[in-house]
Amino acid sequence: MTQPKYKLIMLKLSGEALAGPEGFGINAQRATDIAHRVKEVRDMGVQVGIVIGAGNLWRGRVGLDMGMDQATADYMGMLGTVMNALALMDAMEKINVETRVQSAIEMRAVAEPYIRRRAIRHLEKGRVVIFGGGTGNPFFSTDTAAALRATEIGADILIKATKVDGVYDSDPKNNRQAKKFEKISYIEALNLRLAVMDSTAVSLCMENKLPILVLNLWDKAALPSAIRGEHVGTLVSD
Repeated sequence: MTQPKYKLIMLKLSGEALAGPEGFGINAQRATDIAHRVKEVRDMGVQVGIVIGAGNLWRGRVGLDMGMDQATADYMGMLGTVMNALALMDAMEKINVETRVQSAIEMRAVAEPYIRRRAIRHLEKGRVVIFGGGTGNPFFSTDTAAALRATEIGADILIKATKVDGVYDSDPKNNRQAKKFEKISYIEALNLRLAVMDSTAVSLCMENKLPILVLNLWDKAALPSAIRGEHVGTLVSD
């Protein structure tokens, strides 16, 4: 069997990955599908951390449009990420993948508090760790939380799993001539304002030389192929 190229990965999922066709809420089948994809990678001997968004439950800009204070709207989103983390943990443990949820916002009845050394120990024991609660601070996205946690735990790569097969210069749904980038530098991604991750997350990865790989989560072959070092999606690096 081909040895994995990466020992430790951080997987960034959008909240919408858990939503069904309606685009809202938590769909049990979607959670199960994601769990199986994670299990396949974990069974390759790879340590897996996960950060998941909350767009399927709450979007801060909806609150802002209602006149809500941004910090309050952001905290609500952070709570939503913990709900998604618990749903994904349940799906993983149903297929015998030992999983822990750690939250940047303490809620000890449902999740461990985020403790870096404890998270690393879980990963070393073969457990999947899902990091909920964002960074624990308003005004930061879950993209930034993923970059931060990936850096803290020493991940080899940050994989942003989306519903498209890479990064394009324009929306491929609206432009058939959209150009896909095979590789791109951090600076180019920032200067061209490409929809890789938000600028804070990309800058943090650049400062810590953490590569970002954007791929299609729903292509069953994409994630394991990427772990083996095969060319998949778009790589953002130096």
